Amino acid sequence: MNPYDRKRRWKFILLAFAITIAGASLWYTTYLVKNISKAERTRAEVWATATRNIIAMPDVNDEYITFIYSIRDSLAVPAIVADSLSNISYYRGLDSNKTNFKQEPGKNYDPKYFKDQLKEMKAQHDPIIIDMASGEDKLYVYYKDSMLLTQLRVFPYIQLTVIAIFLLVAYTVFSSSRRTEQDQVWVGLAKETAHQLGTPISSLMAWVELLKSKFNAENEPLILEMENDVRRLEMVADRFSKIGSKPILHNHVIYDVINEFVDYFRVRVSDKIQFIVSGDAHVEALVNVPLFDWVLENLLKNAVNSIEGTGKIEIQIIENIAKEQVFIDVCDTGQGIPRLKFDTIFQPGYTTRKRGWGLGLSLTKRIVENYHSGQVFVKDSEIGKGTVFRIVLKCNLTYEPTTA
Repeated sequence: MNPYDRKRRWKFILLAFAITIAGASLWYTTYLVKNISKAERTRAEVWATATRNIIAMPDVNDEYITFIYSIRDSLAVPAIVADSLSNISYYRGLDSNKTNFKQEPGKNYDPKYFKDQLKEMKAQHDPIIIDMASGEDKLYVYYKDSMLLTQLRVFPYIQLTVIAIFLLVAYTVFSSSRRTEQDQVWVGLAKETAHQLGTPISSLMAWVELLKSKFNAENEPLILEMENDVRRLEMVADRFSKIGSKPILHNHVIYDVINEFVDYFRVRVSDKIQFIVSGDAHVEALVNVPLFDWVLENLLKNAVNSIEGTGKIEIQIIENIAKEQVFIDVCDTGQGIPRLKFDTIFQPGYTTRKRGWGLGLSLTKRIVENYHSGQVFVKDSEIGKGTVFRIVLKCNLTYEPTTA
């Protein structure tokens, strides 16, 4: 299992664990809400019974009335007693500033408030019916959830939201810190590699010059190709030395840059693969040639590896004058990429080859987007027919590259 698949598996496990915790929290809160709601219903029924007794037995002794009133007034939930026509005869637990029948100073009587409260109570719970012993019209007790129950209903959602925000911030900070640390390690390793390669490359250049002079082999094909490879090594070392630094971009005829690299690359792969460079031969783009060659190398190697036996790789150059951009399409006749993997293939560590590191396309994306402020993506792909990668570069001379 490659590192990306392992990382993705752990993400799914942690996500499943988080969902389980959230589900358990919501379930337990729902359980509590259900039981508290039942308890409040019971208390409302007791209050309704006490109210009925007060109305039905006005002549009983004072101690009994006091006892009944104490039972009724112990109810904590807001409630309203009304008849079948919704005429309110009694209430409790409502806002005293809006229910002032006695016209006390500083308080108001708001009929609309009563109407809204009654409507809300009817929507929340079925009424408790009081049958009057005298045969009078029935009374209906309406009530709504207490403040405690209302808060308890929304508490888990607030709690989970706060936890999610905290985890998101913590994950972002941790990932950023880890990415910065990894970048520092890779930059240091890259620059040290470039430094270590410098001495043997200089020595190889000297040996090539010695072979050319000693054997009078200035135009010997083998010596020339050897010289090309040594220069290539020199360019690779130069690439590594540029990692972590702000690259200098210049206007280059993109056709010439691509064609020069393809000429070098095609003799080092199977002659069963045909290379074609087509499109506008004069359009210029802002590039750093050593880094852009690295992009081409990664994409062409990826295309070569996807072709089984005979195939074709075509690089098309298309100028978009309106947006001051140039499109570079790398088309192959390889195995193709599943649509679900279009973004995944650019993730560090993702590879389909047993000996692959999964860094080529990730590095390609970094060079194009961070160093050239361009874009690279899979434009199209079909299993068994091939893939088209598109690179988008700037053509504007005033363009300033960003530091990666």
